[in-house]
Amino acid sequence: MEKISNMSLLSCLCEKTASSIPVTNPATGDVLGFVASYDKTSIENKIQLAKEAQKAWAKTTAKQRADIMHRWYQLLMANQEDLARIMTLEQGKPLAESRGEVAYGASFVQWFAEEGKRAYGETIPTPLADRRIMTICQPVGVAAAITPWSFPIAMITRKAAPALAAGCSFIVKPAVQTPLSAYAVAELARQAGLPENLLIIVTTEEAVMVGELFCHSPDIQKISFTGSTNVGRILMRQSADSIKRVSMELGGNAPFIVFDDADVDLAVKGAITSKFRNAGQTCVCANRFYIHEAIYDEFTEKFANAVAELKIGNGLDTNVSIGPLIDEKAKEKTLRLLNEAVSEGAEISVGGKPLDGQFFEPTVIKNVSHTMSIVQEEIFGPIAPVIRFSDEASLIEMANDTIYGLASYFYSRDINRVFRVAEALDYGMVGVNEGIISTEVAPFGGVKQSGIGREGAHQGLDEYLNTKYICLGSM
Repeated sequence: MEKISNMSLLSCLCEKTASSIPVTNPATGDVLGFVASYDKTSIENKIQLAKEAQKAWAKTTAKQRADIMHRWYQLLMANQEDLARIMTLEQGKPLAESRGEVAYGASFVQWFAEEGKRAYGETIPTPLADRRIMTICQPVGVAAAITPWSFPIAMITRKAAPALAAGCSFIVKPAVQTPLSAYAVAELARQAGLPENLLIIVTTEEAVMVGELFCHSPDIQKISFTGSTNVGRILMRQSADSIKRVSMELGGNAPFIVFDDADVDLAVKGAITSKFRNAGQTCVCANRFYIHEAIYDEFTEKFANAVAELKIGNGLDTNVSIGPLIDEKAKEKTLRLLNEAVSEGAEISVGGKPLDGQFFEPTVIKNVSHTMSIVQEEIFGPIAPVIRFSDEASLIEMANDTIYGLASYFYSRDINRVFRVAEALDYGMVGVNEGIISTEVAPFGGVKQSGIGREGAHQGLDEYLNTKYICLGSM
């Protein structure tokens, strides 16, 4: 294990047993250690502990909760380097990206520490003279989450921070590939003074069991999930019997559009950042590139040249831009989509080779058509298919031709087009002349089959609050 200054962050490691879960470095294949695997009974007991802890937590003031959360934020940032190294070791992304994610994840703790103080109710003008009408906001109760390996810290804090600020307790099952980051974040919350059993991590390889348990448990009032659309559908169905509140951040198929009036160099820079961050393993990364025919050759050449400069390797090594894919299955899918595109007439401009281990060269392919599988599916790998378009109307039709609606991006210097296209794109988020748009102060979420609900901003707090109407009569 790479040297970690705050070894309490790794107190979750246990001895190897028949049921423990190995945590593997995707860059080297080395086993980093083992964490406990909880069975159904153990998780049910954890839910009960969370239920009891929430009752007392809900009675604290928003300021008391904020004080603890501010200390948690400070500890996250004080341990940024250790957290980043843990993340790179178990997830693979370059260390610079891991540092950025720690800061990004911590920003939600800082934001919601203050936003929790603004869970305002209302005094409503009464229609009858002898009545007074008001509303108050109260925590939903126990909230549960299932989070992915792609952003193992940020996907927890973006959900846990508003839940805790609202007065909920929070129980989360992280991905089996990245449990160490989850335990480390929870340990720092404990060191910050968060009472016991308000932020509980449960690790298990029985993903189906956990999903069913969270959805069917009468003691869990809210489910938050980040992952594939297929799994999201299952969780929503399972939650229907108990009419459980859900928020879902699901699959994406983000278009990246460059119009003929765009700053091409700026667009190339944004394309690199959006597409190849985390080796293309993000739900909001550019999945398909639509470039106006007047600048198609110029953009594709500059884009390919920039991609050729990206350094592939172990995320702990200096100047690495592209780390490994998370596992062999991800590598196989990336190669399958590339081979299918080439067989259908696409040409490789740069990259295109699977490398030893779980590495794959960052790749640009041109002469791609809108109907190819690599355009229609979410790639979740370092391949950028570049498509030619000629007019705005057909472009909008192609960009919206998907069941997904999470993020989208376009580049233009025409102010009229900026507003026209931003409104026409059927996505929950639109980046204009910008390839990275996520921030704690803005609502994150999609439309269509990319999800339901929002995270971040003041909307993120609303996901964990119930509005109660109080009518005072005989006044």
